[in-house]
Amino acid sequence: MTDLGRDLGSLRRRLLGWLLASTAVLGVLGLADTWREAIRASTTLSDRVLAGSALAIAERVFLDFEGELSVEVPYSALEMLASTAQDRVFYRVDGPGGVNITGYADLPVAGGGEGLRFADALYAGEAVRLVTLGREAVTGIDALPFTVTVAETTRARQQLARSLLWHSALRIGGMILGAAAVVWVLVTLAVRPLDTLARALATRRPGDLSPLRSDAPSEVWGLVQAVNGVMTRLGASIEALRNFTGNASHQLRTPLAVVRAQLALASREGEPEAMRAAIGQADAALAEAERVLAQLLLLARVDASAGLPSPEPTDLRDLARDLTAELVPRAARGGIDLGFDGGTGGSGAEAGPVRVRADGTLLREMLRNLVENAIAYAGPGAEVTVRVRDGAGEAVVEVEDDGPGLPPGQAQAVLQRFGRGREAGPPGLGLGLPIADEIARRFGGHLTLEPGRGGR
Repeated sequence: MTDLGRDLGSLRRRLLGWLLASTAVLGVLGLADTWREAIRASTTLSDRVLAGSALAIAERVFLDFEGELSVEVPYSALEMLASTAQDRVFYRVDGPGGVNITGYADLPVAGGGEGLRFADALYAGEAVRLVTLGREAVTGIDALPFTVTVAETTRARQQLARSLLWHSALRIGGMILGAAAVVWVLVTLAVRPLDTLARALATRRPGDLSPLRSDAPSEVWGLVQAVNGVMTRLGASIEALRNFTGNASHQLRTPLAVVRAQLALASREGEPEAMRAAIGQADAALAEAERVLAQLLLLARVDASAGLPSPEPTDLRDLARDLTAELVPRAARGGIDLGFDGGTGGSGAEAGPVRVRADGTLLREMLRNLVENAIAYAGPGAEVTVRVRDGAGEAVVEVEDDGPGLPPGQAQAVLQRFGRGREAGPPGLGLGLPIADEIARRFGGHLTLEPGRGGR
């Protein structure tokens, strides 16, 4: 089983464990409530029987011929208290002043007011439930009060309460087991999209980084999107590495071959001047290889940034101003007049920031390539102006020079990697403008080559 499969099994077990724990707590609370209800119900039921027995005895209390209270305890009055728990039954009948007429004279009596009075007591070493009923025996002349007290042990009540509790516990246990089985089945069905996702990933070819297509529920769709995002970024990184490897093997071969040839030539030269010349050419070839490597690394970074999230906004105007100031000394050494036109706002003050959502480092390299391209090819005495302005809903960067420009029909050629104009002049790599174009496209822009003022 795969790690994902084990995790899913763990998910099932965790859900089942939480279910059993929570239902067990609820079950214990339910059983406690059931026990209280069972005690109440058994007490209510038994009290009714107890009161019926007292009433049956009270009906058989009468005055004899001598005007004394007499009682004939009916067997049925005590028989109704008989139970399978073999409870013991006690009774007493008292006349006026609490004089015992019959029964257990030491049996406790429930105090209180008139009518039926219930109480719990301890008698003969056992817990009993008793009821005391006050009545009067009436003749034509006198009315003699009497009380009837009936008690029974509580074995039947406790047995009934335990029976109710036991049956309730069985029902709750059955419900817990049934819920656990249902949860196990439902969780298995619910995580089936994850199993499908795991199989889809496991059966993919090593180079297949296309997005996953899955009819997953909304809870799993976030995971699918995250996996797709990772594969997109991984694909961009692999493609950048592939491009870098191919470009590096192609572009570095020539300068490195020159270095080896010049070093071999220097080793055979006997004259110091010729040796220094060969070493100088080798050093120039190494510098060329360094430039190639720097541009290729920048190109790989642009390729790899395709799968990254959108960065924070960058002020394009400040970035262009700082870069122009940095390159002014270099332009001056080549006889180029480099300047920055920041524009003005409506009141004549300098215009505000122009913010774009793009990586500041890559934007800086894009502007550097554009300005260095103008410095390299505009020629001595040319003017190069960098402008940043708000266009129709977009930020516009212009690098304008009044140099000779490109021959007709070569505008698209120089935007291809390693493409150079046929009359390019100074040697170059053919990567500056393509890199600038790719950086612009990476952040939703584009690069165009157009004639400057006066058609230049």
